[in-house]
Amino acid sequence: MPMKNPPHPGGLIRREVIEPLGLSVSAAAEILGVSRQAVSLLLNERTDLSSEMALRIEKAFGPKMDHLMRMQLAYDLAKQRTREAAIQVKRYEPA
Repeated sequence: MPMKNPPHPGGLIRREVIEPLGLSVSAAAEILGVSRQAVSLLLNERTDLSSEMALRIEKAFGPKMDHLMRMQLAYDLAKQRTREAAIQVKRYEPA
């Protein structure tokens, strides 16, 4: 059964990786080889985790890319499910 409200992977990365290591957003960005803004948006759950960023995080800090991407997918699916009523599509019935 899918989680009703799965966490955004950015928050998990912030709480479980960046904060315990005592890294600033700027330091994490430098380690990952990306902009400070890219890291900030992710950690503050304002952008999705890309597969490239997931791989960078795996290489730099250890959490597996596959796990992080599954978290993103679960988050995306749950978020979309909350918008289900707004999508007005009728079931196709072949004649």
